Amino acid sequence: MKAESAEVSFVGHLGEMRRRIIFTLIAFLVSLCGAFIYVKEIYHWLVRDLDFKLAILAPSDVIWVYLKLAGVVAIAVTLPVAAYQAWLFVKPALNPQEQRATLAYIPWLPVLFAGGIVFGYFVIYPMVLQFLEGMSGDFATMYTADRYFSFMLSMTLPFGLLFEMPVTVMFLTRIGILSPARLAKARKLSYFILTVTAVMITPPDIMSDVLVIIPLFVLYEVSVGLSKWVYSKSEKLEAAP
Repeated sequence: MKAESAEVSFVGHLGEMRRRIIFTLIAFLVSLCGAFIYVKEIYHWLVRDLDFKLAILAPSDVIWVYLKLAGVVAIAVTLPVAAYQAWLFVKPALNPQEQRATLAYIPWLPVLFAGGIVFGYFVIYPMVLQFLEGMSGDFATMYTADRYFSFMLSMTLPFGLLFEMPVTVMFLTRIGILSPARLAKARKLSYFILTVTAVMITPPDIMSDVLVIIPLFVLYEVSVGLSKWVYSKSEKLEAAP
């Protein structure tokens, strides 16, 4: 009977997870369609400083470029929806205080994602582009729209996701999956992963690497500090009568 009950419970959890994932995918598709309506305006704003027109190699390239731009907007819109669905999934395992505390983190997700995109677009992307254009001074250059925006997104989208680290750490600390001790123990490994990430998305010069590695390290230490704050607050709440 216990095995049957556990199996039924497991199947129920899988069904619940499936519903949450489907709802999130629907939200993404709706956001994608909405962003696609204004994608031309987004495109013209992004190429406002270019003194030449981007080339396309096939008529379908236009669709792919617009889908990429609309996809980034859709991700930003869908993030809080996905986080809310994840919160609903784990909600039964949380007490009322944990439910209220973790729910408050969700509005910060799109804010931090946008902050990471802004940092990548205005700080990292111009620096890398200038470096690469300096190296290609002896060559005739022609940018295609697909390659240009693929390169731009590779310089910005990772930072949008990495900037979610503080809120993610706070949420996982609040529900007991992470702790300051675990984060401190994993510091060397985390630094190594962040360093590899920085080296992969920057040009091969030490200055660019350092300019990216330092903010990522600071972001990790901020996450550790926030984890300590959340952990300490959770212990006080649990100790209170």
